[in-house]
Amino acid sequence: MTAPLPSVWLLDVDGVLNASRPGWGGPPRRSGCWSSVDNYEYTMRWAPALIERIRNLNRSGAVELRWCSTWCADATALERLWALPPLKRAFADPVRGDAASAAKLAAARKVLADDRRLIWTDDTEVPLDGDVHDELVAAGRALLIRPRGSTGLQPEHMDRIEAFARSEAP
Repeated sequence: MTAPLPSVWLLDVDGVLNASRPGWGGPPRRSGCWSSVDNYEYTMRWAPALIERIRNLNRSGAVELRWCSTWCADATALERLWALPPLKRAFADPVRGDAASAAKLAAARKVLADDRRLIWTDDTEVPLDGDVHDELVAAGRALLIRPRGSTGLQPEHMDRIEAFARSEAP
């Protein structure tokens, strides 16, 4: 019998990892990150403890991290910034606006269609209620987290993600 595949975690950047007031009980880190798509250096602010928990969860094999962000086309710069290994991308082409919203939802649906468990963290696109929310969580195979964009993911979100990732599929 083979072990089940880990949950796929679709990870947004701005408002999830990059936040103006990330908290976590210590000073945030701040650095520039170059976007070759926009030909611009963005200022990133993050909680080092958050990035460390994500790194550890990824290393443990409990999740398969995938970028699901308008940063997908520039994800290599993020991986260097946060010392993450190369991660899969939910989509490769630069997208913005409605196209980004559609690409993110399509990525979430694809994870579930591939019979994988889904963790989706996004400060704007994760549905809080309604038909799409109900569709995604119907079988109990999805954890949807929509953090406040100003603070991003917090310790209690990571506790929920870790518990879901380590639990057995329904």
